[in-house]
Amino acid sequence: MPVRPRSTASDVIFCALVAASTALFNATLALVFFSAPVEKTMGIVQKIFYFHVPSAYSMYLGAVACFVGSVGYLLTRSSLWDAVARAGAEIAVVFGAIVLVTGPLWAAKAWGYYWTWDPRLTTAMLSVLIYVAYLVLRAFAGDGEGEKRFSAALGVLGAANLPIIHFSVQKWSGQHPTVITAKGGGLQHPDMKLALTLSFVAFTLFVVAALWARVRLETAKNRLELAEEDLIDTGLGEDEQGADT
Repeated sequence: MPVRPRSTASDVIFCALVAASTALFNATLALVFFSAPVEKTMGIVQKIFYFHVPSAYSMYLGAVACFVGSVGYLLTRSSLWDAVARAGAEIAVVFGAIVLVTGPLWAAKAWGYYWTWDPRLTTAMLSVLIYVAYLVLRAFAGDGEGEKRFSAALGVLGAANLPIIHFSVQKWSGQHPTVITAKGGGLQHPDMKLALTLSFVAFTLFVVAALWARVRLETAKNRLELAEEDLIDTGLGEDEQGADT
């Protein structure tokens, strides 16, 4: 099976995404630690907020990518959609882990303890565990059609939990703070707003670049496996013909 040559334009766009996300991360760090003021109540710990919230948003992006890829695979059985789902699950796990680490650090200062079975915290942890199960299944159960379909079902299930995470505070109360909206106090200083905005943009570009890179790697791996199978089949066919003569 012939391997398609890489598109130069695609490489340029990918490198531009990586460069832009890197520059924005550097600008965000400078704003967070040198320009944005220290919050009166939380102190320096409040600066976790600029990474905790965008990480949760990035986890959502990965989960949505996994959902779209899973549905696409169930409808078409395309290896490309399967690669998108797998990459989205990896992103959801990585940024979900960041959320589950930075959240307790905030809670230790705000509540006096690292963890409570708050509705949002509990549902967020459940969502991360679903995507961990997805990746474990893909890593150890093989790449058969049945395994891929079952993984796609997990990808759809994980996305169904996202609205529950988002609306859990409004529906079931809990201790999780609402900071961004005016009801929760908001971000009063312009540098705080700018730092959070840049952080969101930087995380978004990074997620797009990471998703792109993982999909390209997975599709290249699939093409290589198909090429190896074709070579093996061709070799076996030649051996059989030689044996007949």
